[in-house]
Amino acid sequence: MHLRDREAAVRRMLERTPPPVPPDLYPEVVRRGSRMLRRRTVVRRLLWLALFAAALAFAIWASFARPWAEPPSTTTPPISGW
Repeated sequence: MHLRDREAAVRRMLERTPPPVPPDLYPEVVRRGSRMLRRRTVVRRLLWLALFAAALAFAIWASFARPWAEPPSTTTPPISGW
């Protein structure tokens, strides 16, 4: 199909009258949309809660493990008796 043929087909489709919409479609769409929004909100809150719990667990682990401190040397014995 060439560009002109496609354009003509689209113009024909746009010139036609749209099909009638069923009257009970709007309440169903609103119900599904509100349910999707609630699910997204719950998922977003759970992800933020998981992120906060991971940050808190990391902070607690870091306060006990102190990964920034240099570990004691095990290759040379401590010097004493000078």
